[in-house]
Amino acid sequence: MSGAVVRAAAVAAALSSVHALVNARLLRRPSATPGECFEPVSLLLPVRDEAHRVGPCLRSLLAQRGVADLEIVVCDDGSADGTAALVAEIAAGDPRVRLISSPGPPPGLPGKPHACDLLARHARGRVLVFVDADVELAPHAVAAAVAVMRAHDLDAVSPFPRQLAEDAATRLVQPLLQWSWLTFLPLRAAERSARPSLTAANGQFLVIDAAMLARCGGFAAVADAVLDDIALMRAVKAAGGRGVVVDGSTVAVCRMYRGWAQVRAGYEKSLWSATGSPVAAAGVAALLAWMFLVPPLAAVAGSRAGLLGYAAGVLGRVVTARASGGRAWPDALAHPVSVAALLTLLGGSWRARRRGTLVWKGRALHGGR
Repeated sequence: MSGAVVRAAAVAAALSSVHALVNARLLRRPSATPGECFEPVSLLLPVRDEAHRVGPCLRSLLAQRGVADLEIVVCDDGSADGTAALVAEIAAGDPRVRLISSPGPPPGLPGKPHACDLLARHARGRVLVFVDADVELAPHAVAAAVAVMRAHDLDAVSPFPRQLAEDAATRLVQPLLQWSWLTFLPLRAAERSARPSLTAANGQFLVIDAAMLARCGGFAAVADAVLDDIALMRAVKAAGGRGVVVDGSTVAVCRMYRGWAQVRAGYEKSLWSATGSPVAAAGVAALLAWMFLVPPLAAVAGSRAGLLGYAAGVLGRVVTARASGGRAWPDALAHPVSVAALLTLLGGSWRARRRGTLVWKGRALHGGR
């Protein structure tokens, strides 16, 4: 491995960490004391076999304060584990809560966009807030998120929840979600630009103006998207709207997966879509390997430039962890291992896509983008 290659990789890693630091300072953050929201707001919750975790989520929605006119609509997407009954039990006749049922998506397409489209059609709010069942919101979360959207003249905001990661697999992989967009996405440019490449979003907690959702075609326009959150944000931009990811670590928490099996299944179904094509996936893999694997490997062989490049990668992880409520130490020290795990998952995702074995929530995914 030539010294020039290592030095260039170290410089690139250092620049990425500087960009992450700039983004951490520019990241929009919801207020801990938002004013009262007087707009009608619909909290929309799609569920499928979520009996093991829908309770805390729904209770956190019921506990929202600072929203004068609020409704909660839950869409049960063919659950077979008693999710609907549990929702009805927790709501206990609360007039703010309505439970609807989805007939399911067309064969081969993901169910979540279809359920979200149904939810939007049943909602009456001027602001629509989509929340996943594995998310818990702070009592002021909705009011604060709406305030951020309106204060900055945005049409959609995606408050990125603090990701709970407790086992080895999730601690290795989950922090890369926040790290990726804080490191590579210029946040202020992303707010203004309609370019699809300058888009990040997280459907775990997504706030959107209802009129804009209708104007961009809504979830019906992204019905075949595995990453429907990013696809929807791109549709908002294409329709002339403005939207961006914001810090949600103080207002929402999410535990997506537990253990390697769940991590692998979750990322296998979606990473291929995030990269777009095998050629693009190969390019992304090569870039990440060059920036974050070459320097530490060279450092092991005694390269001072490699050691500096490794340190730069660790610094970037620390910066993004602190900006997003994650664990910085000692996890950041394993950043090269995290990147290697991500590349392994990316390869597995494309293999599953090629073989036609993509599955999620018990449904085969033959279509999609």
